[in-house]
Amino acid sequence: MSPSDARGYERLDDTSLRQWLSGHPALSESLGGSAQDWLVSEVGDGNLNVVFLVSGPQGGLCVKQSLPYVRVVGPSWPMPLERAYFEQLHYATIGRFVGALAPRLLHYEPRLFAMVLELLPDHRILRQLLIEGQRLPSSVRRVAEYVARSTFATSVLTQSFETVNRQIAAFLPNEALTRVTVDLIFTHPYMSHERNRWTSPALDTVVEQLRSDSELKGAIGRLGYRFLTAHEALLHGDLHTGSVMANATDTRIIDAEFALYGPVGFDLGLFTGNLLMAYFSQPGHERIAGERDDYAEWILEEVVAFWQAFVDHFSRLWSQTVSGDGYPPTLFAARADTLVMKAEQDRWFRGVFRDTLGFAGAEIVRRIVGFAHNADFESIADPAVRAGLEQRALRLARTLLVTPERFASAQELVLEARRDRNL
Repeated sequence: MSPSDARGYERLDDTSLRQWLSGHPALSESLGGSAQDWLVSEVGDGNLNVVFLVSGPQGGLCVKQSLPYVRVVGPSWPMPLERAYFEQLHYATIGRFVGALAPRLLHYEPRLFAMVLELLPDHRILRQLLIEGQRLPSSVRRVAEYVARSTFATSVLTQSFETVNRQIAAFLPNEALTRVTVDLIFTHPYMSHERNRWTSPALDTVVEQLRSDSELKGAIGRLGYRFLTAHEALLHGDLHTGSVMANATDTRIIDAEFALYGPVGFDLGLFTGNLLMAYFSQPGHERIAGERDDYAEWILEEVVAFWQAFVDHFSRLWSQTVSGDGYPPTLFAARADTLVMKAEQDRWFRGVFRDTLGFAGAEIVRRIVGFAHNADFESIADPAVRAGLEQRALRLARTLLVTPERFASAQELVLEARRDRNL
């Protein structure tokens, strides 16, 4: 069956899910008891899919199934089913490199475009934890490690170009979700489109200025071009704080249906942009003015820690396990080549950092004036407060998009964020 063959597809419900799981001994035995003993709850999974959490006497499972449309919109926005295929292919491709940083893939059913993953009952979505003001000091560093491990392992730094080309070809058909990314991040927010929305009327003038900003449109055009043409490594493709489940001791990255080959800075930028939005939104979650100031500063520290952890993990991998066609080790085998190679690595990281800043800016813009918003701002009840914080975040976003070269370090980024928040 091809990734897009929908023959035999049916949407699972409580009854059919129990019957289907009962037909797979390994899955049903991991739950324990009989089908009628299982507790099944259907939950939303972002904007696209349907998810069932299944618990039995012996354990639990998470079942995620693609729908033939965008879940939060309905049949008026049709969507191909094969995104489940690409998500499970992503897990299968990077699983041995990231280990427990991603949930274990237990089964994929091509007829139903459904996958079974380990249940994470003690984890919560990182975005919600940040809204609540909770500190999980290891989570951001673990996300950085995930990005470093997955991108390094799927690049020409450690694989032959032939192997990478085959992997690029395997993910190229994930066109429907790549189209969503192109439209919702790089196009629609900068024009009049029916799916855009924002805190109106407070941000109406800001949105008009954004749409008439030729310099900004040039910057987003360059960034979109790079996203579509720089096939550096396998990306998660939608890495934000809502794609991370965490507790005090463990962090897992979920929801990789947008997986594709692209620039390494894309995943880094999306996550950085979401940390920055968490920072800007903190006053909107206060009961007493100023009570979240220390916590907001902690988030800024985490922005710096995220970038540094990525550099540390990627550098370690690059120094230990290089064997691919990119910077082949046989070319840099002499002792005299060491300084040259270090300079090349520094140059590479500078380029990724510049991409990270640009993609962070694009993520902030699209989450405030595009289709898919996030709860950091949306959960702020007072529209005047929300709009004021969003406007500050948009000010930083424009700077990151138009002049990313201004920033030589993550420390300089957080200084700018602090200035924009306090204006």
